[in-house]
Amino acid sequence: MDTESDARDDSDGDMRALVRRYYDALDDHDYDALEETLSPEFVQHRPDRTFESRNEFVEFMREKRPNPDTSHDLESVIAEDGQIAVRGRVIEAGTTLFEFADFFETDGGRLARLETYSR
Repeated sequence: MDTESDARDDSDGDMRALVRRYYDALDDHDYDALEETLSPEFVQHRPDRTFESRNEFVEFMREKRPNPDTSHDLESVIAEDGQIAVRGRVIEAGTTLFEFADFFETDGGRLARLETYSR
């Protein structure tokens, strides 16, 4: 094991747990927990829009999400050097709505940036 990696706040295992908490919070509509996973400067870029702050993102998820009764089926989570790549599916009532790939960057043990791709 690399002792430098062990000493970091953003160890690979911690980052995988952080991103799983993020998706659990979305699926459970636990917006306080969602907010805790995100840095105040959180930014998300996705095909249909960009969110420039944690508050803007959480408000959208709480009040304006078009499909709030979905869940995220994570097929793979890869974490290294403060970055996390996730591949999965968004599911509603047992049916896959779309597949996605999310690419996160972390800062201080929180998610700071997210690039989302979907098909």
